[in-house]
Amino acid sequence: MLTHIALLLAILLQILPAQAGQLDRGALERYFPPPLVVGEKDGALPVWPILKQQAGSYEVFAYAFESVDLAPIPGFGGTPPDLLVALAPDGTFRDVKVISQHEPVFLEGLGPEPLLAFVDQYASLSARQAIRVGRPNARAGGAAPQTTVDGISMATASTRVINQSILASALAVARGKLGFGATNVGLKVEAKLDSFEKLSLSDLLARGWVKRLTVTNDEAAKAFKGTGVEDPADGPPDTVLSDIYVAYLNAPSIGRNLLGQARFDALLRELGPGNHAVMVLSAGPPDAPENPLGERFVLGSIPDRLTIGQGGLIVTARDMAVERREAGLAEGLPEGSWTILRIDQAAGFDPSAPWVLTETIIRERGQILSEKITRTFPVETTLPADLFTRVKPDEGPSWIDPWRARAPELGLIALMLAVLVPVLARQRGLVADARRFAVFRFGFLALTLGFIGWFGQAQLSIVTLVGLVRAATTTHDLAFLLYDPPSLVLWVFVLAALVVWGRGTFCGWLCPFGALQEFVALLAKPLRIRQIAIPAGLDRVLRQAKYIVLAGILVAAAAGSPLADSLSEVEPFKTAITLTFVRSWPFVAYAVGLLVLNLFVFKGFCRYLCPLGASLALLGRVRMLDWIPRRAECGSPCQLCKVRCRYGAIMPSGRIDYPECFQCMDCVTIIHDPGQCVPQVLARKRGRPVSPQPAAAA
Repeated sequence: MLTHIALLLAILLQILPAQAGQLDRGALERYFPPPLVVGEKDGALPVWPILKQQAGSYEVFAYAFESVDLAPIPGFGGTPPDLLVALAPDGTFRDVKVISQHEPVFLEGLGPEPLLAFVDQYASLSARQAIRVGRPNARAGGAAPQTTVDGISMATASTRVINQSILASALAVARGKLGFGATNVGLKVEAKLDSFEKLSLSDLLARGWVKRLTVTNDEAAKAFKGTGVEDPADGPPDTVLSDIYVAYLNAPSIGRNLLGQARFDALLRELGPGNHAVMVLSAGPPDAPENPLGERFVLGSIPDRLTIGQGGLIVTARDMAVERREAGLAEGLPEGSWTILRIDQAAGFDPSAPWVLTETIIRERGQILSEKITRTFPVETTLPADLFTRVKPDEGPSWIDPWRARAPELGLIALMLAVLVPVLARQRGLVADARRFAVFRFGFLALTLGFIGWFGQAQLSIVTLVGLVRAATTTHDLAFLLYDPPSLVLWVFVLAALVVWGRGTFCGWLCPFGALQEFVALLAKPLRIRQIAIPAGLDRVLRQAKYIVLAGILVAAAAGSPLADSLSEVEPFKTAITLTFVRSWPFVAYAVGLLVLNLFVFKGFCRYLCPLGASLALLGRVRMLDWIPRRAECGSPCQLCKVRCRYGAIMPSGRIDYPECFQCMDCVTIIHDPGQCVPQVLARKRGRPVSPQPAAAA
């Protein structure tokens, strides 16, 4: 069977195409209706410009793209989510929509609504900063950073994959279309507050640390030449239309010299860490026609005629609405109107790199349907690097974040595994003491159910194998495994245990649903429910069902069929463990029905239906050791262990059927107990010692 599946995977690996975006112009127009216009698709990147009419011409409102075209990161269904992202020219997210996704928890479990609400959080956030997924409702109290989005309970790993898909695709567009990307994201540039040099205004101007932009009648006329509005304003050609000073204030050698010590300190307090301040002061009278800070300027607003740009991008800068008191300003500064513009740290502004302040002059043409004509006049500022500290944190790959966030959980899981291994390996220790071992076993299973399952959300599932098959046939990317650290740690341990002990280590000790079944089975005795004895012939037939289910799921996954997701619902893990029974009634009824069946046929689901158990049983055939001790008398004449084995994993011959063994260790306890082991009881009566020995597997 495995050979046939491997051959099918190899064939499909060659013929199946990589997943690509699915939206054409018509579909995009439904997402961006008039007055927005969908432009021509870019020839180099799979990006559509979304245009908006402004001042008589069309300007780019956003760049729209599908994440799967630029960052096809597989989710836990093995298929990358496809998200429509609209990125503004300044790097902020206009909107994010879900086009398609195959995350198991959102297909049938929680439903798509929590995911839709999750991606809605990205609107107005900036691609210039690393956006992280926090705890559910992390932003409700206002304590979470602005670069944090609320996570979704029971879908932590899936939301991290979604987040990385959005960010990685947005940065690809930012690098290709907006001029930023790996250089600015996460970069932290701050002025050295302990660096100060007493300088006059003339010194600052001479060094280029304060810039002056002057526009005359003649310069304006030349800029508007050929537009029909090039006639100069009143006065001779050298008459000054606009005269402004520009200064970056965070650096003490600039801001403190211009504002004075008290005002500079107050500015830094109001500004807050990581943000930037730029002062613009007009030398002209407030009623001058081209004064960008004239009487119509609104405090606290984003200036209409002043923009700050860097690397070809506009940086959002808003007036801080500070008190306009001239007293205390540097000697020589004109007594004109001024503003201090605040640049948020999310803008990715780097004051140590060249940046430009641009003044826009607007003139109108026409009497009835007037048309606005604009021309821009820039002034560039380049400050010395030694005025700043530059820190770009080395955060490592995107999957590092969930490993850091879940370090405490990983530590406890590692401790559980470190305790389990020696207990199972030293069979004459705790295992040999029936009473103490029972306490240990149920205590460990309680941790497996409560911590690994319900709290840690680390229930291993056939869904992971479906993802692996889809990754092999379509995405060729296994990175999705790294976004769920607890599950990956358990997978590594389980695969190692398969080589040493076989299937039973996971199925008997580390499966939360298996643990839940064992606890439910304790109710059988007080409820006076007798176990149903399945005839041996029927039992052998039923055990093959799980292999048929496994084959059906993997073949459907390899063929790219959504039937794989439906067939995977044969597992009740998502219902009972991941979603804690908060699901539609058919799924809850199915999971509860399996638990009720467990009262009559102990772990009937695990023995007959579980596709994950089937896969582990197949892989467990590479087991190196036949490690469960046997005696020569086991099977003939003694049948005690076979009768006591609730899994039917001991054959009449006394051999252990390791692919069906759940490693409950009951038979090991019996064989080391001189009061239970029949050969030992008889030998003691005859005065002869009897030693256990390994027996061949079935």
